[in-house]
Amino acid sequence: MSSKLIAPSILAADFANLERDITMVNNSEADWFHIDIMDGVFVPNISFGMPVLQAIAKHAKKTIDVHLMIVDPDRYIKTFAELGSDILTVHYEACTHLHRTLQAIKAEGMQAGVAINPHTNVSLLEDTIADIDLVCIMSVNPGFGGQSFIENTYNKIQQLKALIAKKGASTTIEIDGGVTNKNAKALIDAGADVLVAGSYVFKSADQLATIADLKALANS
Repeated sequence: MSSKLIAPSILAADFANLERDITMVNNSEADWFHIDIMDGVFVPNISFGMPVLQAIAKHAKKTIDVHLMIVDPDRYIKTFAELGSDILTVHYEACTHLHRTLQAIKAEGMQAGVAINPHTNVSLLEDTIADIDLVCIMSVNPGFGGQSFIENTYNKIQQLKALIAKKGASTTIEIDGGVTNKNAKALIDAGADVLVAGSYVFKSADQLATIADLKALANS
């Protein structure tokens, strides 16, 4: 991927002014909408479900990158396709039959992503990496926004990059959690392609400028 991408995380948006924040992302230099779906079971938090995603998709003019932090994601693959998801990411830790899940996602016309928690070793993706369009490395423990970045993430990016090269795959590497202007360049230099930023973007005084700054850093 020549141009590195920025994906603001809608979990950190102002839910009382969601259309306003969606419009801001549309008008920004961001590339994707990153949308976290949490069930309160796989992670200790509940975010939003199908009606909110449907409302977002109605206004979003960019790629919709949906990150499922839920148990038994297979039940909802077709539903998320119908709601407008372009990329559907499931957690390695939530899938008993990961290869089957990946094929089901692709059969619905979406790109298939796999997220791995901070404790999950990259090597566990060796047998499926050729079937994975995107790997989302969690650089915080999933479930809440605004957490501190886990430094071991850099090592995992390098390990994943090596695995992708070894298998001749074309997998995109996404980083989710604690991304700011302090680590964006280092993450890209380590091998990341997509940076998810939530609180850092939506809590900033000038969101458009913050996104533009991240985009410039990622492509410098």
